[in-house]
Amino acid sequence: MCLLFETVKIINGKPENLALNDKRMNLSRQKLLGISENLRLSDFIQVPDEYKTGISRCRIIYASSIISTEYTRYYPAAIRTLKLVHADTLKYDFKYLDRSALIKLINKDLADDILIVKEGCITDSSFANIVFTDGKCWVTPDTPLLCGTMREKLLSKSIIMTERITVDNIYRFTHFRLINAMLGFNSNILPTINII
Repeated sequence: MCLLFETVKIINGKPENLALNDKRMNLSRQKLLGISENLRLSDFIQVPDEYKTGISRCRIIYASSIISTEYTRYYPAAIRTLKLVHADTLKYDFKYLDRSALIKLINKDLADDILIVKEGCITDSSFANIVFTDGKCWVTPDTPLLCGTMREKLLSKSIIMTERITVDNIYRFTHFRLINAMLGFNSNILPTINII
């Protein structure tokens, strides 16, 4: 069975950006499983009392239907360095539960996480999309592995733009941020000099 998942940020008991998660989930179900009936995550998310204060994460595992919802307290990972990793054959265009192909690329002895390169183009880290700035504007690669919901939200509001970013031109940027449903656009700004 093809298992997928969605991650929803819960702030003080309230789910964030559900419409974008619904859209991706239903598109995935349609493309991978041929199911046209739409589901709404709001019908399945019931935040337990212990997660109604602060920031929590809800992980919804699904295939043709919702299989489970899991809640955990959220603590962001401390990512300071990224290692460029070439993976031309890697495919992760749907949010598969099986992330083993991504995980095996990470070597924590070399860097906190990876920045995946496909055919010379920058894509994503192992768990987030990336945005770069040259001090004037914020851009995200037009070649992501996975179109994240936060990436889609920021693009729709013109907070970020897409651009072809390659191994050859990445060093023109001064800083980067990792973005995903949990991090948002207020994640730490890190200098690109830390990309190794």
